[in-house]
Amino acid sequence: MTNRNTVGDAGDGPPIPRPSAAWVFARPERILAFGLGSGLIHPAPGTWGTLAGWLLWAILLRDLPDGWMILVLLLSFGIGCWAAQRCGEALGVPDHGGINWDEIVAIWLVLWLMPHGFWSQAVSVVLFRFFDIVKPPPVGLLDRRFKNGFGVMIDDIVAALYALLAGALLVRLGVLP
Repeated sequence: MTNRNTVGDAGDGPPIPRPSAAWVFARPERILAFGLGSGLIHPAPGTWGTLAGWLLWAILLRDLPDGWMILVLLLSFGIGCWAAQRCGEALGVPDHGGINWDEIVAIWLVLWLMPHGFWSQAVSVVLFRFFDIVKPPPVGLLDRRFKNGFGVMIDDIVAALYALLAGALLVRLGVLP
């Protein structure tokens, strides 16, 4: 299933497995949950997932009409819950650090609702990563409370909402266009 490498530990539990590329690319839900492979990049697989999401946004989603974007976000969230659940069960770690589809979907939400210029998007990415890492309430509570695919996905959506709020403040103050 995984190679012999491990990453730290799960608190007082056993070491967390580091999946191999062969394991990730063997099943569609693993490919998706691991952000099309970006979750295999260390260190900071969440940041790599966010950057992969930004790239996918720029290539595939930026020009979608709002109705289609809402559909993409809802489907991506639902499928992400399923994929994260399946991978978490297979790895024995409900929210494995390499599972980063949650970052990808959340950054799509942020990029969709923020101004579309490069610098506005760059600030949006930084804001999202900040709130995803710091996990202010209720992000941290959701992260601890729901140890399943939904929990993996929802805490990043709430972090995205914080990023959107901070971004809206920056727009209102004239820092962002």
